[in-house]
Amino acid sequence: MPQLIVVMGVSGSGKTTTGAELARRLRVPFADADEFHPASNIAKMSAGVPLDDADREPWLAAIARWLAEHTDGGVVTCSALKRAFRDRLRTAAPAAYFVHLAGDSEVVAARVAARAGHFMPVALVASQFAALEPLEPDERGLVLDLDQPVDVLVDTCLTAAEGR
Repeated sequence: MPQLIVVMGVSGSGKTTTGAELARRLRVPFADADEFHPASNIAKMSAGVPLDDADREPWLAAIARWLAEHTDGGVVTCSALKRAFRDRLRTAAPAAYFVHLAGDSEVVAARVAARAGHFMPVALVASQFAALEPLEPDERGLVLDLDQPVDVLVDTCLTAAEGR
């Protein structure tokens, strides 16, 4: 199993829950990318305004630093919506393996609407899907259906890695 994993997907896809469980099972450090956002990004998203690429740069730089500091293993969540963002993370951590939690926008919107106390409003879900560039064939990673139970997602990830 690649020991440096980025669990990616739109807000509400289950990144944090899946990533935390994957890190627990692999016995490696875990980081939630939401904790890397500067206050200005959180304020912007809280106001229902999507981030642009310039807003994401300091956030991606912080995540890239975390990855570079955890070459012995770790799991981090990050929307990593665009190929360029994933390339930025791979520059810091060439061995990074991406697990894309993909699925239906209605399922995601319902999850985001049901979350209490999170800065991401349901109104921004559509903008995330619009920006999403799925993993390309030359990118190291795996695409999983976000509508599966967490244990199934983690088991599938671990099983797929064993077969490599």
